[in-house]
Amino acid sequence: MSTHDLYTAPVDTSTWNVPLAGDARFTWEYGDGRDRLLALYQKGKDKQWDSVKRIDWDLEVDPHDVLGVPDQSLAIYGTRYWDAMSDRERGELRLHSSSWQFSQFMHGEQGALITAARIVESVPDLDAKLYSATQAMDEARHVEIFSRFLQDKVGLVYPINTKLQDLLAETLDDSRWDMPYLGMQVLIEGLALAAFGVIRDIAARPLPKQILAYVMQDEARHVAFGRMALRDHYRELTAPELKEREEFVIDGCHLMRDRIRGREVWTNFGIPPAEVDALVADSPYTRMFQSLLFSRIVPCVRDIGLWSPRIRATFEEMGVLEASKADLDALMGADEEIAERLDSERFAAEEAARRAEVDAVIAAAEAGS
Repeated sequence: MSTHDLYTAPVDTSTWNVPLAGDARFTWEYGDGRDRLLALYQKGKDKQWDSVKRIDWDLEVDPHDVLGVPDQSLAIYGTRYWDAMSDRERGELRLHSSSWQFSQFMHGEQGALITAARIVESVPDLDAKLYSATQAMDEARHVEIFSRFLQDKVGLVYPINTKLQDLLAETLDDSRWDMPYLGMQVLIEGLALAAFGVIRDIAARPLPKQILAYVMQDEARHVAFGRMALRDHYRELTAPELKEREEFVIDGCHLMRDRIRGREVWTNFGIPPAEVDALVADSPYTRMFQSLLFSRIVPCVRDIGLWSPRIRATFEEMGVLEASKADLDALMGADEEIAERLDSERFAAEEAARRAEVDAVIAAAEAGS
């Protein structure tokens, strides 16, 4: 089935063409690389996996309760709009909310795939080109996973959020080679990684939990790569050059904040656009979700050296400045450990079931003899 048959609103069937600026850079230095980045490249090769085999796609998903999270997570819970809904309408709202969230993940991962290819092309250092090639494979896998989940299990797809589309366009339409890193690895991937983590930790349904845990294992490496490359580069920039990057971060963070409001979902349920932002702003869950969503971006921005008074004031105004104290390495390490632990638990349970089946066959054979 064509994805266009599942969209909540008509989507242009032609491609979205973003003009690319800047040079494709070749290097003739093949033997001199940064040890930390080459180690990350090796890890990127070692950690490749097949989503068809690693994810248990036989797990059932109820489209009207995809995640199994409390209804309090819906921004209109407890309002007059919620009270006026029937049980069927509330199920439809859960469907649309989950579809919107995972649709944005899917579109963002396609953006990450294209950006990773762009980094391979434009970054001047071979070690960064090599790692970006492994990231492109990771992002292709993530697009495959989210599109399969939406088409086979959810059955509904939302178009790309306009704020996410704007940030992707700004990220790709810049001739400076570091800007795809900054836009994708720090802002888009950083926010997505935090969103994945929140949903992974509260979801009660096993399939979305698996998907997010395994995707996060990859994304932890991607954010580490962006931090490493940008921290080295930004030490060499002038104050005006750093200011330009800080302006980009501030604008991007505002776009990301507006993106997570999910206006498309609420207006589809008859809520006037003028009321949507107020309802979202008054939702305790949404406020908590927003504060957690910037838990990866804020310490990363500080780590790479973009930490001017204006950047700090922006994060203060958004209510996320406290996140600067987070230990990014510990967070990323935990993301990898959770995926490995999930593997161990799943495959241990499967092995126990196989042993029980074999024991039952043997017992039946002995009883018959």
